[in-house]
Amino acid sequence: MEDLERVKELKAFDETKLGVRGLVDAGITKVPRIFYQPPDSTKKASESGDTTTIPVIDLANILEDPCARKRVVESVRDASEIFGFFQIVNHGIPVSTLNEMKDGVVSFFEQDSEVKKKYYTRERKPFVYNSNYNLLYTSDPITWKDTFLCNRAPNPPKPEDLPAVCRNILLEYLNHVMKVGTLVFELLSEALGLNPTYLIDIGCAEGLSAFGHYYPSCPEPELTIGTVKHADIDFITVLLQDHIGGLQVLHKDMWVDVPTIPEALVVNIGDFLQACFCLFFFFFYKYWPFILIAAFSVHFQESNLLQRCRALDLDGSNTTFKSNSSAVL
Repeated sequence: MEDLERVKELKAFDETKLGVRGLVDAGITKVPRIFYQPPDSTKKASESGDTTTIPVIDLANILEDPCARKRVVESVRDASEIFGFFQIVNHGIPVSTLNEMKDGVVSFFEQDSEVKKKYYTRERKPFVYNSNYNLLYTSDPITWKDTFLCNRAPNPPKPEDLPAVCRNILLEYLNHVMKVGTLVFELLSEALGLNPTYLIDIGCAEGLSAFGHYYPSCPEPELTIGTVKHADIDFITVLLQDHIGGLQVLHKDMWVDVPTIPEALVVNIGDFLQACFCLFFFFFYKYWPFILIAAFSVHFQESNLLQRCRALDLDGSNTTFKSNSSAVL
């Protein structure tokens, strides 16, 4: 596709303010060329007889039972070393709240187009909705996905800044996730042999941003993808999948499925956490999710330590966590 023609198509798509959902509602039968993705030849573990699974860690009783907490810390350490990725259950968020949050994401993207368009923007606001955040600044194919972003901390939004259709559950869910994230940072600190509050004390939990991703049905799914392979630029990601699934982790040069568990949250160690400890501990991992459905992810991000992280030596050799997952740095 000629560059000028591609830019024209991208701008036309963006100016509709309806995202990928708008294309589906318009009844398209062919995927526009701006969405075409190159084929992926990476093997899938499920098709190769490989039985590798992402660990599921039960957090029950870890606040009352020292033995249970020790077992969980060991499991978190092992999962971080091998995958940089694990699921958690009995994390304290009611299943009803998880379901309401998933419904809230769907309700936002499937509400009346004229109401939804009011939130479509590429400016920095308390609540942002668009499709492909770098749409106008990339030469890569764009993805079959619409997204909203809400920054919860350190500066929480005013309730009136949030869409009415998901306002209450979004605020409730983020309050829960802040507590879960704090607990995960404690477990990671202990897994590193540090004081439980170490990662919290250095600011890893100061920022919290919520991303709601929506992947509409696609007339030619073999030509495009919902999310390209990537690593998260944050400290940790806490991801809530819906029942359809589709999330995969690249491990030992194969895609490994992350099965959907109704009550589970998926935790991924992000690049910032890796960078903060690379002089002392080297987390060598990456993950690339392949998500084809609506999902809601929460990122614990940082503001004060960003420059410090960038200044660290990424070739630190003292290894505590070293993942066996394939990586592209």
